[in-house]
Amino acid sequence: MRLGVLDIGSNTVHLLVADVRPGGRPLATTSTRTVLRLMRFLGPDGEIVEEGVRALEAAVAEAREVAAAENVGELLATATSAVREAANGPEVIARIEAALGQPLQVLDGADEARYTYLAVRRWFGWAAGQILLFDIGGGSLEFASGADELPEVAASVPLGAGRMTVEFLPADPPGEDAVEVLRAHARTALAPIVHTFAGQPRPDHVVGSSKTIRSLAKLVGYPVPGWSGIERMLLPRAALGSWIPRLARIPAIARQELPGITPDRTFQIVAGAVVLHEAMNALGVDELEVSPWALREGVLLRYIESLAWPVEASPAQ
Repeated sequence: MRLGVLDIGSNTVHLLVADVRPGGRPLATTSTRTVLRLMRFLGPDGEIVEEGVRALEAAVAEAREVAAAENVGELLATATSAVREAANGPEVIARIEAALGQPLQVLDGADEARYTYLAVRRWFGWAAGQILLFDIGGGSLEFASGADELPEVAASVPLGAGRMTVEFLPADPPGEDAVEVLRAHARTALAPIVHTFAGQPRPDHVVGSSKTIRSLAKLVGYPVPGWSGIERMLLPRAALGSWIPRLARIPAIARQELPGITPDRTFQIVAGAVVLHEAMNALGVDELEVSPWALREGVLLRYIESLAWPVEASPAQ
């Protein structure tokens, strides 16, 4: 069957369409997105202002039309931190559901981490052993750790790249003083995460997912040695740290000329780099492996598991 996952995030409204079957991997057919950067539309009391809600409604309605044109049999619509944490969240959710014509699943931070971990686990396989996951969204930063299909520990902190840009790096370019203030804030926010994950076994693989991490890997990382076929990247903490002062001095319009930095990420890439660097420091991680699968793929995979397995006919007697 053809399935659609609509991810209403803090930065984009992203529709992924894939053909799925029980026991098979999802085969993506279409991927479309609208860049919103919802953090720009937050009012003084933390509400999404009317302009932002209307932009959400328009993006969702457009995605619904694409899904219909692609003959999507079922559309799974999820929303994450920007909608979840808005002061007028219930009203915004009701308006999104009206534009969609169906219910919206609002994920909490731990659920985001679990779905993303599932996608990463499937991508790397059972032989990967213990995985420690980092995932940076626009509104939050997720962590998960485990050796099985579901993580033993999953957590979320409000350190998303878009949120931190609005709160700490609003100037363009932000400059190194503002970056240091953000660093201090991130260290404080990450302290409970360090405590939570302290008892976890040493990971066999430390993995980063999300568009922000993939963009940073293209800027400062390098391919896995000896790997051919599907691209695999490594993101070193030292190289990331050396780039942050340069990124902080470059205007946003010029950052998009750098390798891997797309126009929709150029405004928040500095905050994403700072938060990721501090998270790697806090958990003692020298290098990340980059996963191409993340939240949307995790939602797809969980749905595939819920499909009824075909009943095979009994062998002839």
